[in-house]
Amino acid sequence: HNSKAGFIARLASRVTGVPIVIHTIHGFAFHEFETRLRQKLFIQLEKFAAPFADRLITVSNALKGWGLRLKIGVPHQYITIYDGIEVDKFNVSVDVPKKRAEFGIAPDDLVVGLVAKLWEGKGHRCLLRALTQIIAKIPNIKVMFVGEGYLRKKLEDMTQQLGLEKYVIFTGFRVDIPQLNAIFDIAVLPSYFEGLGRSLLEAMAAGRAVIATRVGGIVDIVDDGSTGILVPPGDANALADGIRTLLLDERLRTKMGQAGKETITSKFSVETMVAQINKLYEELLIKKNLPQI
Repeated sequence: HNSKAGFIARLASRVTGVPIVIHTIHGFAFHEFETRLRQKLFIQLEKFAAPFADRLITVSNALKGWGLRLKIGVPHQYITIYDGIEVDKFNVSVDVPKKRAEFGIAPDDLVVGLVAKLWEGKGHRCLLRALTQIIAKIPNIKVMFVGEGYLRKKLEDMTQQLGLEKYVIFTGFRVDIPQLNAIFDIAVLPSYFEGLGRSLLEAMAAGRAVIATRVGGIVDIVDDGSTGILVPPGDANALADGIRTLLLDERLRTKMGQAGKETITSKFSVETMVAQINKLYEELLIKKNLPQI
């Protein structure tokens, strides 16, 4: 669902005369970590391709607002349908002490998990800076960076420079995300921007309280103070405060985790997403007098 693929598909659909075209936007390629030239290029490509689609599905309200502010498409084209996950996939039975032992984590350690590709936009550096403020009060903390990416060597170097080697675990690429969520005490996503924040959905489906930044579609997922804690992007002090608050209050993080799980089940399940997309298809087929599904 990236900008390049979306542009080519919409162009091909127009050339070949496809009667109904629906494009789903999971994120835009003109974010702040791209060069100015690439930002301008992708904005123009999105503006050019937008009229080729009957509807533009955004996975969060923030993406819809972003697109309209840049005059990409027109309001009636947009519809927000939240990205859905297979909730039951995260209701797994896990031998937590055994799973933790795979990574050298003791049963009484408090585990903070960040599941994301290792690149600048996800806020790994901010979490490391926050960690330096936490270890004095919570020496049994462990932070798991789950994922792979070009930033790994720099993050490992930063971990060493800050003297955090015994607190940080780099897992690399993993396919056992449901099992890993089960060993987290809390999940963190300190991104600088997000279309939605799928890793938060997965952590919340596993009943984990979350801490994330108040950016993009994250505000559609996390109810600050109810299902998790929201902090400003790049604010290591606020992130450290949030992590300490939850790690030192088991009752609070359990309460938030349960509330988050209920939210995900009702609003962000794959069944809800598919039903809404199917409804949209049917409405457009009727509108254009085409055979229904």
